[in-house]
Amino acid sequence: MIIIMLGAPGTGKGTVASILSQELEIPQVSTGDIFRKNIKEKTELGIIADKYISKGNLVPDEITIDIVKNRLNDDDVKNGIILDGFPRTVAQAEALDKILEEKGKKVDIVLNLETPEDEIIERIVNRRVCSNQDCKAVYNLILNPPKVEGICDKCGSKLIQRQDDNVETVKLRFENYIKQTSPLVEYYKNNGVLQTETVSKSINKLGKDVAEEVVEILKRK
Repeated sequence: MIIIMLGAPGTGKGTVASILSQELEIPQVSTGDIFRKNIKEKTELGIIADKYISKGNLVPDEITIDIVKNRLNDDDVKNGIILDGFPRTVAQAEALDKILEEKGKKVDIVLNLETPEDEIIERIVNRRVCSNQDCKAVYNLILNPPKVEGICDKCGSKLIQRQDDNVETVKLRFENYIKQTSPLVEYYKNNGVLQTETVSKSINKLGKDVAEEVVEILKRK
């Protein structure tokens, strides 16, 4: 099962992907987590990626594609994978199709999340993530706060705010998404694998609600 998460930053892709991962027993792979790990460790890739990410820009296709291609060779994704943060351009999507075709696989479903821009900004500036890379739990100080302030419910590690989770960067990332990534919606719609869901407090529908619906749909297939 190959699942792709689409949606602007802050739409809840990580939350939905995490629930799907647990329910379907396939790993969630976030290119953002890979980049942040390399930035923290100051690897060659991390230094290059940080020049783009810190300014709210996308990392070049060739770098991102190589990272994902290598990840798809790992044993733990043989039965499926949930890609969160990739692809972000049509060029990346076409490259992914070729990589999967060589493995005799294809994209099964693309889950496209939509959220009003003002809600996205509110969510991201209030987002906190677990500092433990093996945990990766995500919280929101308003929608999904931890039981103990600043501490992860799951592993007890310190919660941190990502450096790029600020209003200015979020607005730029949203603009970049509209310009570069939204054409993917049309690409996957034409391929017949797109499912669009609205995630918004205005309709009382959060990420976990969407995830539960998608799990039921996939289990019936």
